[in-house]
Amino acid sequence: MDFTFSEEQQAAAEAARGVFAGVAPDAVPSPALTTGAVADEFDRALWARLADADLLSLLVAEEYGGAGLDAVALCLVLRESAKVLARVPLLENSAAMAAVQAYGGPELRRELLERAGRGETVLTVAASGRTGHDPAELAVTARQEEGEGEGADWILDGVQTAVPWAYDADFVVVPAHTAAGRTVLALVPRVHDGLALGEQFSTSGERLGELRLESVRITARDVIDVEGAWEWLRDLLTTGTCALALGLGERVLRMSSEYTSKREQFGFPVATFQAVAVQAADRYIDLRAMEVTLWQAAWRIAAAARGALPVAGDVAVAKIWASEGVRRVVQTAQHLHGGFGADVDYPLHRYHAWAKHLELSLGPAAAHEEALGDLLATHPLG
Repeated sequence: MDFTFSEEQQAAAEAARGVFAGVAPDAVPSPALTTGAVADEFDRALWARLADADLLSLLVAEEYGGAGLDAVALCLVLRESAKVLARVPLLENSAAMAAVQAYGGPELRRELLERAGRGETVLTVAASGRTGHDPAELAVTARQEEGEGEGADWILDGVQTAVPWAYDADFVVVPAHTAAGRTVLALVPRVHDGLALGEQFSTSGERLGELRLESVRITARDVIDVEGAWEWLRDLLTTGTCALALGLGERVLRMSSEYTSKREQFGFPVATFQAVAVQAADRYIDLRAMEVTLWQAAWRIAAAARGALPVAGDVAVAKIWASEGVRRVVQTAQHLHGGFGADVDYPLHRYHAWAKHLELSLGPAAAHEEALGDLLATHPLG
């Protein structure tokens, strides 16, 4: 069994490192010093560079101008983006495009994929539900008008909280449930009759949006009514979040290593002290566990491989490790850095704020432990 990445996947990661090489994690004001958002919009200049490097269309087929790669390649790129706290909707845009390609109609694919791959159209996903603790698909209702067949418009009502990049996106992919218990995905234009946005702010200082929908009418072409589409999109989003957590954690551990190698006490670098070395070793183990569970989940999504549990089981395991692991990594870093960890002129506090946001994004560890327990109850092993 070959666990190495393919040449195409490695090339995507190398291209990402080149694009992100000049990105400074402190390019915007510190979230500790701002009462609102750290910036009015995401990093448009970086977005253009990603488009020029064909990194916005990684998962899109060649017929739509993409690279035709898979979830593993996307996670490799996301991992690099998190090391510099790249302020772009790369995960949401890529996952939404992949869902449209896999489950959307031909007309929707033609209209959207090439433009989104060039960075001209930006997509995001409403995946947090009404409160951030309830299933996202239950926060909005969808009903199709009667008497016009399959081509009838859909009407959406409900509220989705904490939508990332909501004020910058051209379309928001909104999961919604029907009276028959199905889940559909609606591509809702950000500027639309019946749609309103309320400002919210993440711990990282980014502007989120509370999406309020009141009798919002969406054409049938822009609604994906295919069984399993939302579950697949949610798994890809969660796995991508794990990749972001891994990249952030790796950068923070390196920052800790560099600092403790230079900081001296009693004439010796503190990195040589046993207590410091043990803590760093524990966090290295966390990162390797985060990594192996991430690639297992990404591979299951990419290969559609069968397993003892549905792919959601591997995704849940990856998110459990990502949530707990990234929290432990940044907490240990704060401890090893002493006062520097809270210094707003030093970037560690920014990584801590982003880590907290990633820890809770799409459900904390406890929520995924519960989901894993439910899967084990319905799919007994052995």
